[in-house]
Amino acid sequence: MKLLVYGINFTPELTGIGKYTGEMVAWLAARGHEVRVVTAPPYYPDWAVWPGYKGSRYTREDWNGATVFRTPLWVPRKVTGLKRLVHLASFALSSIPALLAQWRWKPDVVWVTEPPLFCTPAALAFARLRSAKAWLHIQDYEVDAAFELGLLKGARVRAFVAAVERGLMRRFDRISTISLRMMERARSKGTDDARLVSLPNWADVKAVQPLRTASPYRAELGIRPDAVVALYSGNMGAKQGLELLAEMAHLLQGQPDLEFVFCGNGAGRADLMQRCEKLANVRFLDLQPVERLGDLLGLADIHLLPQRADAADLVMPSKLTGMLSSGRPVVAGARPETELGKVASQCGIAVAPDDARAFADAVLKLASDPALRRDLSLRARAFAEANFDRDAVLAQFERDLQAACRKN
Repeated sequence: MKLLVYGINFTPELTGIGKYTGEMVAWLAARGHEVRVVTAPPYYPDWAVWPGYKGSRYTREDWNGATVFRTPLWVPRKVTGLKRLVHLASFALSSIPALLAQWRWKPDVVWVTEPPLFCTPAALAFARLRSAKAWLHIQDYEVDAAFELGLLKGARVRAFVAAVERGLMRRFDRISTISLRMMERARSKGTDDARLVSLPNWADVKAVQPLRTASPYRAELGIRPDAVVALYSGNMGAKQGLELLAEMAHLLQGQPDLEFVFCGNGAGRADLMQRCEKLANVRFLDLQPVERLGDLLGLADIHLLPQRADAADLVMPSKLTGMLSSGRPVVAGARPETELGKVASQCGIAVAPDDARAFADAVLKLASDPALRRDLSLRARAFAEANFDRDAVLAQFERDLQAACRKN
């Protein structure tokens, strides 16, 4: 197949959409498919174009058997709702020439990721004009999330944007998303089952496994071998509810055998560091190289997964796959009826979102009960192996792509 991947985030970004899109492209290229990518220079989660890349020019590179076209991009220094929209629009406009440059190549499938929804009109138009299949993959329902989180406001604006979203979604040949609840939301927006595909986020369960010995990060961070480590690792942004981490650490600062490690970058990091500046039980790390992911996740005795209540089921946290693959229990802020809540209840403890006291109590319960941690660790690893294996997920995706190409 010839697959054109179109989206703002791509490798070498280490978290979220960029990570998964890069792994998907490398896997398909290794299988012998021709893959081209139209994307932006890496900027996430720091909201600054990475060293070695330019946000003001078009570039082309070869990467793991794929051809990558990077386009100009405006990145705001301080992220607000309006500036985020301008940022996404800058890529949607600047990427059109790079998209049109694929005209003679004539892909079989044009695969676009949401967010950003801004890219879907150009992707649809290009796919139709070149008789390619148009495939929309939804990692986040950005429209719903923007209004639920208060980044965008107004009932009339929401109704208009929702109508545009539904109209665009109706025109795609295939729509995929990452969880059952998100598939249900796609149906509620008018997507019929014949066009709907499950494409969950995955983990490299071979690379990320339960450690047999102590993680080297313990010595590097000066953490005692017998201390219980509660780890948050991932993007530090608006949807995570990071203020809860600081409140929880304050509540548990009197527990001498409990240490917190908060690893990541993003717009919310500075505020979180300020909230924790007087806490001796908290350590911060920048995002770590992917080669050390197994050691990083293995540092945890307990994984922390806060989630804003108003973002429930609008996003399925991608970091969950690595957490469970590492064979460690998770404490997640999720209502029990949500999909995240159901998974967390099997592999850890689910508590009410935004409730720092409940979060602290759950962490303390696990910290004081090694037998419970061992039991939940086994469940976490088994769940990851059964549901998140990268090769199994992408092999099914490859079959779904081939079926879409065969259908007239």
